[in-house]
Amino acid sequence: MSGGGGGGLGAGFSYQKFVHVALEQTRLRTALAPHPSQEKFKFIKTNEDNTVFNALSFSASKIRLLRSLTIEQKNSVQVLDFAAFSEPEYDLPIFCANAFTSPTRSIIVLDLNPLYDTTEHEDYRGKYYRKLMPLIHKYSELLPWGGKITSESLRFFSPIVIWTILEPTEANHQVLCSAFMDYYKAWLELMDEAVQETSTEKIDRNREAQHKYLTWRAEKDPGYPLLKKLIGECAAKDLVREFLFEGVNSLGTKSFLEYFPEYAQEDGTVNKKRSMMGKSFESRPWDAHGQFVGDPGDG
Repeated sequence: MSGGGGGGLGAGFSYQKFVHVALEQTRLRTALAPHPSQEKFKFIKTNEDNTVFNALSFSASKIRLLRSLTIEQKNSVQVLDFAAFSEPEYDLPIFCANAFTSPTRSIIVLDLNPLYDTTEHEDYRGKYYRKLMPLIHKYSELLPWGGKITSESLRFFSPIVIWTILEPTEANHQVLCSAFMDYYKAWLELMDEAVQETSTEKIDRNREAQHKYLTWRAEKDPGYPLLKKLIGECAAKDLVREFLFEGVNSLGTKSFLEYFPEYAQEDGTVNKKRSMMGKSFESRPWDAHGQFVGDPGDG
């Protein structure tokens, strides 16, 4: 699979394999049914003949939405966007895997995104992340921190997030595949163990927390310019709001600026700058126990 020159991955490489294995693992634990969004987005026409979109979405008894999008451009770009959202009766983290691979580098984010901020909500961190810390200890050297990232981008990351930039070699791809499956199996185990919430107040809070996350992601999706280029602005907006972050139109009614008023400009529009807020972090800002510490060496 490894090509010459930059050691890039050859024609045998596909994120489709990640999706197939993840769906197999899910079906071992729960019955998947096609999600309504799958029919609409299964066959996406692109503006470029060498580009293939593959969109799948499902739901299950505890899973509101399990969806994947892969984009494959021959000898060029490979994209994976895979996520799993629980029903609001559960406060499970959101499984999230984003990978963008060009011939020269792979940009990766892999995480169980917290529904509630793990710095403010220590009980939530203890409930889900304390026992998951061995995952990041296993991979932090193999998949090192990808360099400067703003506190804006960290907003929905957990202490076990993998954010890394790699050369797209076969060896790196194997490590990434292993990390993806370890993280996803960890999420499936949490789903298995999850006990349904009965308090209406807590269910409503979970629903709003998930809606807040979806609203942020739909507004800030870094893949949007590529989608717009490949399928046009109207179809790209639909794909983001009705497939990738389905629920943004139905789980709640608050707008982006109601959740994040600090992004309001004088004319009432959203400030589009990606790094307007806070400091940036050049190294992993959590300690070995998942406690947020900022950059090591900060005064």
